[in-house]
Amino acid sequence: MKKNSSHHNYELVKDWIGLIQVFTCPADAETRSTLIEHMRQILFELHDFLFKNVGITEEISLKELADDFTDTVINTCPEKKLADVVTGVFSGLAPHAVNIASPYFVGHMTAAIPYFMVHLKAITAALNQNVVKLETSKVVSVLEKQVVAKIHRLLFKLDDAFYTEHVQNTDTSLGSFMEGGTTANLTALWVARNAELGPKPGFRGVEREGLFAAYKAYDIDRCVVLVSRRGHYSFRKSGGLLGIGNENIVTVDVDRNNRMDIDDLERRLAEFKQDKRTKVIAVVGIAGTTETGTVDPLPRIAEICRREKIHFHADAAWGGPTLMSEKYKHLLDGIELADSVTIDGHKQFYMPMSCGMVYFRNPRSLDAIAYHANYVNRKGSVDLGIRTLAGSREANCLILDGALKIMGARGYGMLIEHGIELAKAFAEEIDKRENFQLITRPELNILTYRLCPKHLRAELKTADEDRKIQINDELNVMNRTLQQVQREAGKSFVSRTVLEQETVFPGALPGKIVVLRCVLMNPLTNMEILNDILDEQEEMYEQWKAGHIRIVKVRRDIERTLSL
Repeated sequence: MKKNSSHHNYELVKDWIGLIQVFTCPADAETRSTLIEHMRQILFELHDFLFKNVGITEEISLKELADDFTDTVINTCPEKKLADVVTGVFSGLAPHAVNIASPYFVGHMTAAIPYFMVHLKAITAALNQNVVKLETSKVVSVLEKQVVAKIHRLLFKLDDAFYTEHVQNTDTSLGSFMEGGTTANLTALWVARNAELGPKPGFRGVEREGLFAAYKAYDIDRCVVLVSRRGHYSFRKSGGLLGIGNENIVTVDVDRNNRMDIDDLERRLAEFKQDKRTKVIAVVGIAGTTETGTVDPLPRIAEICRREKIHFHADAAWGGPTLMSEKYKHLLDGIELADSVTIDGHKQFYMPMSCGMVYFRNPRSLDAIAYHANYVNRKGSVDLGIRTLAGSREANCLILDGALKIMGARGYGMLIEHGIELAKAFAEEIDKRENFQLITRPELNILTYRLCPKHLRAELKTADEDRKIQINDELNVMNRTLQQVQREAGKSFVSRTVLEQETVFPGALPGKIVVLRCVLMNPLTNMEILNDILDEQEEMYEQWKAGHIRIVKVRRDIERTLSL
């Protein structure tokens, strides 16, 4: 926030001794007492603290908040003691942050974390191990290889002999921790690209000589990656970063269940095979799409990729932990056939931000992106950073290892089952309400629906083409405004997205529909809360019909804020 220069405390760091005291230890009993009180709430009363001190969001615009954060000068002298800084976070920032732990926050793939995650995160920060290199991590790097092997076994289900050979094998790598699903997907496609455009007589490989030389050596004009139109936008980012171009991330149609259309995949592969000047470097199957939570037909995709000798990548950033549920793990059948798999720790492993992981069936796959440097990750060393996109990395393995020991597969399985079964019950409730329309029925724990009043739904059945377009436009405005107003009201939150009409309504006209998106992963969310959310939306609809001026005003404020 804005700084007041008259409150500078010149005594906080007045000399070297003062600096060392600040660096190593709180200075006085008052400071210690304040910190202990604040941290007691975080460490032992986390969810109570969040519910009491953090709203979904307070009714204050981003513009108003931004006006308080315009000072760009770093003061020469200290302003506050640590206790004052922490108090300021609790009193000044927390009330305007988003309480993602609220059971009424059901709109994004970010939710409550178990209280013990804060303890594990604090220990990880205190140790400050850097798993890029053994010299800065030692046993933590050994632990990382063990945790990687555990998740690899969950995904690929190989035999004891395989894991005995590779769990601590310094010459191979089963996968790696990284920042998130985006970098994990990028790494998987980076490996696939390098494998497809690897060394051959007269050519030292794309990683050394670049795409121009690679295309010339392989006598092609472009490389493509195929992914369903429900694929995460990180794949387009990857296309740009890998130099193949994001326009060459080719989208495959989806069927009525929002899963990859296998017939369209086969058609596109046949076209590229006939083309001869295009090389397919990977096909991506989604195990829990971001928008609808659906799972692509992984066994069929694997079969096709094996036949065509194409890298099969499974993006299980969201759905991967479903494998911990004995009841629902069958929904991910076929993932064990993938060549690589992305999975996120900060999603349904309920870890703090940020943790992504990528795994490879072949323990030698990551050799395709190995790098060395004389001062770190030297040739002949066994440092984990040799085969990772990131250099310095936090020891997220420490947090996941602790979580797996505390929760066990059954604990995580119960969380997964709660979300899936709650989503089914919520879908049934939406079906019962005449003002709502279920758009995508849940497969995992994500669903979409929209406000669609009974009279408009009835009219859609008999209206002519022009009127259907008009009604859909009205519904889009209505649902967009509803989501914005509910978000700003601060009691509850669902997100929204845009889907293609023809993918959700058989025989529908081409066009876009705005839908409300619900992600059910908080174990404290229940049907009573979800009914409250629907009730609130219906009440807002009544205000909409009445032309309530507050709704119009809020909508204009939001649009003005978003345009900044």
